[in-house]
Amino acid sequence: MATRISTVFASLKEFPLVRYRAAKEQDGSTAANFRELVPGKLATAIWNNITTYKSSIPNYPQKETCELLILDRSVDQIAPVIHEWTYDAMCHDLLDMDGNKYVHEVPGKAGGPPEKKEVLLEDQDPVWLELRHTHIADASERLHDRFTNFVSKNKAAQMEQRDGSELSTRDLQKMVQALPQYNEQKEKLSIHVEIAGELNKVIRETGLRELGQLEQDLVFGDAATKEVIQFLRTKQDTSGENKLRLMMIYASVYPEKFEGDKAAKLMQLAKLSPEDMKAVKNMRLLEGSEKRKPSGSFSLKFDSKKKGNAARKDRTGEEEETWQLFRFYPMIEELVEKMCKGDLSKDDYQCMNNAQKTTHEANGSSARNIPPKATTESTNPRSVRSRRTPNWARSRTSDDGYSSDSSLKNFSTDFKNMGQRIFVFIIGGATRSELRVCHKLTSKLRREVVLGTTSLDDPPQYITKLKLLSEKEASVDPGLGI
Repeated sequence: MATRISTVFASLKEFPLVRYRAAKEQDGSTAANFRELVPGKLATAIWNNITTYKSSIPNYPQKETCELLILDRSVDQIAPVIHEWTYDAMCHDLLDMDGNKYVHEVPGKAGGPPEKKEVLLEDQDPVWLELRHTHIADASERLHDRFTNFVSKNKAAQMEQRDGSELSTRDLQKMVQALPQYNEQKEKLSIHVEIAGELNKVIRETGLRELGQLEQDLVFGDAATKEVIQFLRTKQDTSGENKLRLMMIYASVYPEKFEGDKAAKLMQLAKLSPEDMKAVKNMRLLEGSEKRKPSGSFSLKFDSKKKGNAARKDRTGEEEETWQLFRFYPMIEELVEKMCKGDLSKDDYQCMNNAQKTTHEANGSSARNIPPKATTESTNPRSVRSRRTPNWARSRTSDDGYSSDSSLKNFSTDFKNMGQRIFVFIIGGATRSELRVCHKLTSKLRREVVLGTTSLDDPPQYITKLKLLSEKEASVDPGLGI
């Protein structure tokens, strides 16, 4: 890991300020377990490589040009299992996809049986690029509006909808001219309309909205044991995987409810198997010492309406999002924002660099979430190599005249005028919600936030990895067996 991460900085000619999640000590001298030491060991190995680059690579920066934050999966055990309601996350969570490959049926040739066709959901698809981080309800509305708009503007689509009346030569010419792009655009839109329809069907058939509401209520302290037990008793047709994910969230928010034989009774009520119990147990082992509270968490003092513990501070008032079930955010969003402001705890997140002066101070206005002025260029070290605009931040305009309505549409793609990059590396796998907030924070903080990890896991993959671990591996292995 250290060699690969360091190579990225060597290629970019970036000199990072290296920070890592420090292990907590139980008695003032002994670390809780070996796993908690791994972020520090990785940070040390990266730092040793970086110091070599300073003296061996021509024109390599001698001062910090970016920030690197090294975390492990124990920083947030809810993000890998909670239902994320964005288009991208739901595609990979609810549909039977192979990586980014979606397989659907198309009419067979010459009236034959339907044929299977593979479609890649990736950055080259402007519709996917726009919708992937939007709420599924928002994505569905946009697709409906997009398709209606497409038909109203496209000549070939209008001709296709005619009632069979005779076409003039001019009409035929317009139709022929529009036909190639019409077919391509119609196919792309049709695929996403089909996918969104399939997602909404799964949501309805599995009662996912009610489950999702309970998950988020648990996370934000609006539900407790009573609501969980009531759900398990009244929703017995809920799939085993969904009940397991609910139990994992419950265990993260209420660890005391899983002491002794309490866990077995809860699993019996949920009708889960011993293998499922193993996943919950291993998740708790990965969280580390029970005396250790996750760094970056918040005080559990809430108003009288709160029913119990909470794993997140409610930020709905700070966001523009209005869609239901869009409250959840992964912990790294809070950590990156704190690091950008210079508020990240120096004890919990220690720095490898000899000079303790942080780049928050050197970064000036950009660290305060204000676009850096041109005059700061000489005092703010930057990458020696020119920055290329990432594909996901490019403005996309389709052939029929409409452009993406994503949050990045009007966002400046001149990364040279932005603050220093922030790199986040998560040992043990990252989630699509964490990838989403890195894109979001790039726009919000005007600093390119780059996510790195040992793997990008969807909930089924993450749970499978937990089940495969032995108890010893779960308490020691930082990479979930990677």
